[in-house]
Amino acid sequence: MNQNIIQLTKEGLGIRSTARILKISTTTLLKRIVSIAGSISKPIISKGNTYVVDELCTYIQDKKNYIWLVYALEKNSKTVVSFNVGKRTNKTLNGVLETLKLSDAKKIFTDRLKNYRYLIDEKLHSVKRFGTNHIERKNLTLKTHLKRLNRRTICFSKSLVIFTAVLKIYFWI
Repeated sequence: MNQNIIQLTKEGLGIRSTARILKISTTTLLKRIVSIAGSISKPIISKGNTYVVDELCTYIQDKKNYIWLVYALEKNSKTVVSFNVGKRTNKTLNGVLETLKLSDAKKIFTDRLKNYRYLIDEKLHSVKRFGTNHIERKNLTLKTHLKRLNRRTICFSKSLVIFTAVLKIYFWI
């Protein structure tokens, strides 16, 4: 059952449609998603790599409640090594950036968001014209696969816990 939940979640099915296909209640499905995500550990980050960081806007509960997904890709393997969800503050950005600093990053590419200049050491930080192409492509893929991340939709997460759990499953399984 858990493998089916993982597969349908990664395919971008919503909670109700997944519950309908698996013939279980939505409450049971939500509990299982949180349980699956709880068993997932952060990936091990190798030292001295190059990373790309970007942020993505979505909603929790209603369209007035903006929430930001900040995540980092390893530039060569294009795997998500860290992500954080929260308000658009330095604290949310730092959740990802501290992980990269601990991994002894060689270079960190970002877009032109001003906050990055204050949070990343000048020697590590790079803002190049084509430095963030892969992560911008990943943003489009995320918006396509996970409808809850698409801005022009009526599908959005009602709970931050479930949203984070779905992202863990999507990124790290």
